[in-house]
Amino acid sequence: MFLASKHCKNQSRTMISFSCSASPKLTSILALLLILVTMIQVNGQSPPGFISIDCGWENSSAYLNGALNIVYSSDVWFVEGGQNHQISPEFIEDAFNGQQKTLRSFPGGSRNCYTLPSTAGKKYLLRAMFTYGNYDRLNKTLDGSLFLFGLHIGVNFWEAVNLTNWDPSVTVFKEVLTVAPSNSVSFCLINFGSGIPFISSLELRPLQDTMYPFVNTSVSVSYFKRCRFGNITDPITRYPVDDYDRFWESCTFTSYPFINLNTNKNVGSLPGNNDFNVPSAILQQTSTLDTNYSRFSINVASAYNKDALSLQLLPIFHFTEINGSNPNRRFDIFSTGEVLFQGFSPSPLQVDSMYKSGQFLQKGDTFFTLDKTPGSSLPPLINAFEVYSLVQMENLTTDFNDVYNIKQIKTHYNLARTSWNGDPCWPREYSWEGLTCDYSKSNQNPRIVTLNLSTSGLGGRFAILLMNMMSLENFNLSNNKIDGPIPYYILQRVQAGLLDLRLEGNPVCSNNKDSYCIGKKKKKRRRNTTPILLIAVIVPVVLISLLVGMCILWKLYWKDKSGDNENYAMYEEETPLHIDIRRFTYTELKLITNNFHSIIGKGGFGIVYHGILENGDEVAVKVLMETSIAESTDFLPEVQTLSKVHHKNLVTLQGYCQNKKCLALVYDFMPRGNLQQLLRGGDVYCLNWEQRLHIALDAAQGLEYIHELCTPSIVHRDVKTPNILLNKNMVGIISDFGLSPAFNDAHTHISTVAAGTFGYLDPEYHASFKLTVKTDIYSYGIVLLEIITGQPPVLMDPQTIHLPNRVRQKIANGSIHDVVDKRLLDQYDAHSLQSGVDLAMNCVENAAINRPTMTEVVSRLKMCLPAVPEQLHLMVTGVPTISNEGNIQTGYSGTSEISILSGR
Repeated sequence: MFLASKHCKNQSRTMISFSCSASPKLTSILALLLILVTMIQVNGQSPPGFISIDCGWENSSAYLNGALNIVYSSDVWFVEGGQNHQISPEFIEDAFNGQQKTLRSFPGGSRNCYTLPSTAGKKYLLRAMFTYGNYDRLNKTLDGSLFLFGLHIGVNFWEAVNLTNWDPSVTVFKEVLTVAPSNSVSFCLINFGSGIPFISSLELRPLQDTMYPFVNTSVSVSYFKRCRFGNITDPITRYPVDDYDRFWESCTFTSYPFINLNTNKNVGSLPGNNDFNVPSAILQQTSTLDTNYSRFSINVASAYNKDALSLQLLPIFHFTEINGSNPNRRFDIFSTGEVLFQGFSPSPLQVDSMYKSGQFLQKGDTFFTLDKTPGSSLPPLINAFEVYSLVQMENLTTDFNDVYNIKQIKTHYNLARTSWNGDPCWPREYSWEGLTCDYSKSNQNPRIVTLNLSTSGLGGRFAILLMNMMSLENFNLSNNKIDGPIPYYILQRVQAGLLDLRLEGNPVCSNNKDSYCIGKKKKKRRRNTTPILLIAVIVPVVLISLLVGMCILWKLYWKDKSGDNENYAMYEEETPLHIDIRRFTYTELKLITNNFHSIIGKGGFGIVYHGILENGDEVAVKVLMETSIAESTDFLPEVQTLSKVHHKNLVTLQGYCQNKKCLALVYDFMPRGNLQQLLRGGDVYCLNWEQRLHIALDAAQGLEYIHELCTPSIVHRDVKTPNILLNKNMVGIISDFGLSPAFNDAHTHISTVAAGTFGYLDPEYHASFKLTVKTDIYSYGIVLLEIITGQPPVLMDPQTIHLPNRVRQKIANGSIHDVVDKRLLDQYDAHSLQSGVDLAMNCVENAAINRPTMTEVVSRLKMCLPAVPEQLHLMVTGVPTISNEGNIQTGYSGTSEISILSGR
């Protein structure tokens, strides 16, 4: 925890009042212009282009934040709908700043959007801040229920805000770097049905065109972490130190072996390098190590409630040499063991910003290592560090002219529809009510083709702006109070058959008998047409019936011979899920698995196939057996659960397939197989004692996450060595947890669904048929014994004996060294072995109440690991938050401490 700077607390609001009068049509425009002018001109302080919004601030006057010299205004001119609130009185006094005392919530509508003026094609930093503060007096962040809502930047999903189990006084902020698609930037809050969306403040900051060159119209990046190193007192550095008002969090480490250096000399940029414009004041301080140490790692981890799906991270390192003695300092930079930069030497008093342009290197949690090269006399240093996650800007906004004209029509008719905010057509599930859009041209902006405003209480003259909506094919204004002449150009389009217009039930049609005023076209009677009609109808019907019959017979005949050729595309279901993972079609699954050619596993769920995506990434495709699909009512809820569960020791869900004939899950492929194969296969000799302990710890951390940190918690139900996978770096990954029913306090932490594997199942289950977290702990104890002994859970020599009983016999008849796997050749630590066996036997106690929790298991396993002092570890969490006391909250306890890694 770090104490915030004093200027961030209890900032007063200095009022700037103005008044004006205008016609109703111009009021909102003039008010917005006045606010923007005020924000620029008050005392000449607010930086040009800054838009700073205090959401929920009810006074229409702007005010000056004196500490920051930034003008803030009410959000009333930037958003429609919503309700203004103040946080609870007990949090008011210690609010992080004035903007966090008020908020706007959006109980109505699935999408509510702010529209911020911008310059098309210009880069911006957009920051949203959220302080719940128990404003509704319902204590929603701590009542045990899921509190989650989404954010869109324009028409694309940006990130989710997850406040489940969070202190209500904590302020969470989100930042995105993006390119304005037009003369406005749209920021939307999405209601997932898991808590009412709200926002405390919203800020838009212009960036230089040369900055962050990897940001473009198709790629935005979301803030994951931005740190400055050295001996820093303020927890966050922002404007005016940083001209662009970026938040730089303090990563200060004062204990040995870290050494903090500083200089008063100006630190400039290398010639031609304006990619980041890091302030000189930030680069004037740096952190390094005592010369007895050679490397340290920065571990970038997302906290448990960060709903960032399939994260792809881009790290940016900022280095400058401020030691004036011309030192010999050279080091390599690694990303999770893979080299990024070799033999790097920082430039004296000039910043080197090192990054792989546009290459998003990792998914999820990762670590970066700075390692001194053999010829270097000094260890690595670092001045500042940024990490961003990829935000794909794949969806196209509605055609600009259509957007402009439909908004003008909304103003013309004074429409107050809550769904009419944000983009009219994208995303499809949030398209405006009464509109139909044409998405047929995938590489072009969607167009509005149908507009239904019938029975909407509209009055006045016909909206002349409709002449400009060239794509409009159907327009329904029936049963309103429209009067006045219809524009000639509209009539021309109607007469040419280019526009279907309906105006019946309006005053304009009182003396008009044209088709658009009648509603339905009159039917004209014709004589002697019955035989012709009968022939025209019956003959095609008979022919079609014959063709259908032949097709059915053909299909029945060839069904057994060509079942693989069945058209599965016709069985695709259209049930939308508000999750940011890919939905695969059956055809796509066939393509990536080479027609389901390579089977890599089988289980109760179905068959697992090896696949390769279009970008070359390997995946495992787990296909549910067709005979089980009718019973798989929990499939979609489980996909939603899996999409929100992210941890470095849990297998990552890449996507899913929802087809009436095929349900499938697509995971990351694990090239080293599973733990059972390694323990009993030919590759066993790669698993030394330390590697085994690390895999055991990996598995324990994955289980701890789903037990303790998911909301609601999850019981795995089938913990066993085949369900512990190994990636290329021999990191243990828990799999098959996604098909486990979630449980919560309301269900007494119990699942009654049958599960488990012989040899791993809790003996108490046979008596109660109830599964709890302690059931998983028993199964984990068996896994830990397998890791230690190399033996299966049930042995046959010559009689059947359970592995825990065999271990007890070995210990009773000899020493604990008789238990360990002989293939280790006595290369293990005796104390570590004793601790591991004790822990395993504790986990397999017959009475569940006597077993430890997974948090206790993780803690005890860490004590079994040997320490390697040369490598230091910095944990950097990916959820930026600020408490009401001005403290940095990381999402993990103790993540600000330096901890020793084992050199794994």
